[in-house]
Amino acid sequence: MLPLVALVGRPNVGKSTLFNALTRTRDALVHDEPGVTRDRHYGVCRLDAARPFAVVDTGGLSGEEAGLAGATARQARAGVDEADAIVFVVDAREGLAAMDREIIGWLRKTGKPLVLAVNKTDGLEEREAVAEFARFGIADVLPVAASHQRGVPALVELLQKKLPADRDLSVLEDDPKRVRVAFVGRPNVGKSTLVNRMLGEERMIASDVPGTTRDSIAVDLERDGKTYRLIDTAGLRRRGKVDEAVEKFSAFKTLASIEHCQVAVVLIDGTEGMTDQDATVLGHVLEAGRGLVVAVNKWDGLSTYEREQNRILLERKLAFAPWAERITISALHGSGLRELFRAVDRAHASVTRTFGTSEINRALEVAYETNPPPAVRGHAPKMRYGHSGGAMPPTFIIHGTRLRGLPESYRRYLENFFRKRFKLVGTPVRFEFREGENPYEGKKNELTDRQVAKRRRLMRFAKNR
Repeated sequence: MLPLVALVGRPNVGKSTLFNALTRTRDALVHDEPGVTRDRHYGVCRLDAARPFAVVDTGGLSGEEAGLAGATARQARAGVDEADAIVFVVDAREGLAAMDREIIGWLRKTGKPLVLAVNKTDGLEEREAVAEFARFGIADVLPVAASHQRGVPALVELLQKKLPADRDLSVLEDDPKRVRVAFVGRPNVGKSTLVNRMLGEERMIASDVPGTTRDSIAVDLERDGKTYRLIDTAGLRRRGKVDEAVEKFSAFKTLASIEHCQVAVVLIDGTEGMTDQDATVLGHVLEAGRGLVVAVNKWDGLSTYEREQNRILLERKLAFAPWAERITISALHGSGLRELFRAVDRAHASVTRTFGTSEINRALEVAYETNPPPAVRGHAPKMRYGHSGGAMPPTFIIHGTRLRGLPESYRRYLENFFRKRFKLVGTPVRFEFREGENPYEGKKNELTDRQVAKRRRLMRFAKNR
């Protein structure tokens, strides 16, 4: 396990910016508005190739213990408890604050190695900026400007001296067999509650307030011998209702999480039924070509009549994706999780499956003989051979003649036939039809002198008659 460094401090002192500078990524959401980061966000610092270490970005500590601020503080304390070293980040422009004294008093009680990073020193005299924080009595103080990468290499070098050297680094590389699952949906449908229930701990901040989750948080899980990477995302609202810049950035991070996952679990609030915005979220998943599982949450609070009406509504509004499995769950009580994991496994196996050319051609031959395509302008299309076009989603490329005129009904027939033959569930299937190029297309047939003379004689003969 890699040694872990926790970034701690007040809101809006630059912890997320420093996190991105250390990990050389843009994973953490950065904005001038205080309190953007709420959950713990983990990454790996590889600036020192010999000894990389993990970094956890925590939410800002404001001294409040109620509501979202209190939940953010609990997440920060959990990050400090599991860390091997702590970087206390302060703002050089705002100077020493009363909350900084409270935080440093708490960090000293942990007894863990501590580094004071005086951030936002760009444009300031570094000695004067650092001198104000000398009263803390911390031996290791560094001026940094995270937004400009200044002081970051010196910080990494100092942390290497404080981290334990006897850690196993073999788990550094990501497991290619790990199933990447993203939980997406509208705000307040229970995504964070579901991830917490799967993990068995309060890893994400779950609240009745819509929009609690602002960033996409990835957590690893091992269950029944299989490894998963669960990605909790921010809720997606209609574009017309998105006003704040932070919410726009959160929506971009959610769409990026859909692109990077293998299976997307779309959560629907069972008490409200499927809405038009839920269909929009499903459209994003289909456009990305990822595996799809529809989970209807809060099922335990519905009556028998409400459940039946919910099923009818789902069948009607999910007519464009009949292959997507529907699972009824209760994230609060944990019912239906076993079925949900099984559906995720089936969708993952289908969306990542690769096909050989021989089995594709055999399936194409059987489909053609069972139901030949109808004639187009008096000519029957011919499908000569096919091959795989890749996975995520499974893509089949069919070569032949007159394939552009294939009716949509026959394209749906081929999709359903391939789904049934290869037992593909929970994944979209794409077909590409390619026709051979005409070698004489665009070329003009130039007549020879003899042909021109013959043509003139024929014209004179026809005119005389």
